[in-house]
This record gives sequence, C-alpha cells and structure tokens, in this order.
Amino acid sequence: MLSKLPKIRDERVLVGFDSSDDACVYKVSDDLAIINSIDFFPPIVDDPYMFGQIAAANSLSDIYAMGGTPKLAMNLLTFPEKLPLAAVKAILEGGNDKVNEAGAMTTGGHSINDKEPKYGLSVTGFAHPDDILSNSASEGDYLVITKKIGSGVLTSADKVSLLSVAESRALSDTMAELNRYAFEATAGVKVNGCTDITGFGLLGHGAEMAKSGDVTLEIFTERVPLMDRVLEFASQGILPGGAHNNMAFLEKDVIDYSVGLNQAQIDMLYDPQTSGGLLLAVKEPELERLQYQLGEKGCENAVIGRFKKRTSHYIEILNK
Repeated sequence: MLSKLPKIRDERVLVGFDSSDDACVYKVSDDLAIINSIDFFPPIVDDPYMFGQIAAANSLSDIYAMGGTPKLAMNLLTFPEKLPLAAVKAILEGGNDKVNEAGAMTTGGHSINDKEPKYGLSVTGFAHPDDILSNSASEGDYLVITKKIGSGVLTSADKVSLLSVAESRALSDTMAELNRYAFEATAGVKVNGCTDITGFGLLGHGAEMAKSGDVTLEIFTERVPLMDRVLEFASQGILPGGAHNNMAFLEKDVIDYSVGLNQAQIDMLYDPQTSGGLLLAVKEPELERLQYQLGEKGCENAVIGRFKKRTSHYIEILNK
C-alpha cells in the first residue's frame, strides 16, 4: 500500500517503509537511534485487563525485534459509547502495567468513538545505531524460536468454548508475555537477523527473513514447539481465516518436501500468532550460548531451521 509513496531520501532514516522490517529507525547521533512502531487490534479475549496486556505486549515486541529498548508509549484506543467505562479503564490499566513491566512509560494517547473496541500502542525505543537488528538472514544461519506456536488456533477454539478456564488463562498469559526476556537473552550473542512472529505466521515471517537475505529457509517441522492441543483442533478444521490467507499468499514461496507429516502439522506453520515469539538467526557457534541464556530467562529455545543458498523457493518444509 505504501509502494506509491516517494522513497525516503534521508541518510538518517536507517530503516523505513521500503523494507519489511518491524519498525522504522532514525539515527539521532553516532550513539543513538530512535525506533518507532505502532500496532493495535480488536479484542481476542473477553477480559478487558488481559486484552490490554496482550495488545501492549504485541506493540512493544517490534522494538525488541529491532534490537532496541522501549522508552515511551502512547495509547491508541477506540470504543463504542455503550462500552462500560470500567472496561475502558481496565484495558488502559492492563496496557500500562505491561508498559511498566517493559521499563517504559505511558505518556498519553488518543481515543475515538468506534463500533468496536480496538487498542494498542505507539512505541518509541532507543538503541545504538550499530546494534539495530534487521530481519535479514544469511547463508549458514540457524533459526531459533522463543515461544511456542499455536495462539491462532487456540484463540479460535476458545471462541467456541473448547478450552477449559485454565487452558484459556494459559493462552492469555503466553500472549501477554513480553519478548523483553528473549531479547535480553541475546546479550553477548551475535544475532544476524531477527523478527517477531505475528499475523503472517511462522512461514510468513521466516520467508521475509529469507527474502531479505536472498537465501532459502529449511524448516525442521518436527522441531517446531507447539502449544498443547493445537494439533487436535487443527485436525478438526479449527483454523483461523488468517492461516488460509497465509497459505494462499505464500503458495509460490513454499515447497513441501516432508514425508509422513499430517496436514495439521503443516497447517500450524501458517497459523497467525498474536504477540508471538522472536525468530533469531545465528551461526552455529552462537547456538549453545543463545539457547542456554534463553533457558535461563525461561524462554522457549528450539532450533527450528537453517538458512542455505537460495534455491527455487524461499521456504522448504522438511520432516526433520
């Protein structure tokens, strides 16, 4: 949609809309770059406080994916007049508590009347210009994931009351988990590429990393960590519409070399995530330290793929 806009011609803009990165980056000085991102969406859970937490965690994630630390946040909120003010207050409190957990500050925002509530944040983060991470991987990189996959399927199952109260709460807690801890686990590790997994699913965001580096990503499907019960629900056809959209969009970029995998396992690779984990591209010598530090932070730390020389497709699905 932005392709018709004139290209930005300012050397201080280190990352703009002409790439598929997670945020824009502006170089203020040799020691400071500002990272800006914005995101908001309608509720995916019934509890307004938890919705605020999840939406805020999702908005903050882009700053971590770019190698920065969140500093300031501004609320973006729409809601119908009939929505109780107590619910509006709970949404904002949930968001503010998550911003505080990130070590940032909520400094204002804007709200308008709309048919349905929507909430998110505009976030500003800081980083050293040399520490900015892109979503580009290189040949020989291994791909590490920091959260389990499956929030799209489980959210769909929850909408039709197929999850227990405990399962629903566990799902919400996972989506509200900050990527701060996974980012902190990269300290001292040379990360060649990074992005977070959101609406385009694992394969969509993996393809972005492959395209940016002009390489091919082999996905080790059996090593992809999945949330409990997702294969059960996916095998019953409980898939969000976004998963089917991702399949159609990626059709020319993906080739399936797997043998013996059931369709539900393949479907999960396309599952759109809400506030998903980070994808980290590192060389093999960095793996042991990265996985250890992720474990120390309580994060998932599975090696789920490898980038190799470009072939006919950007993604190859394997049953490894």
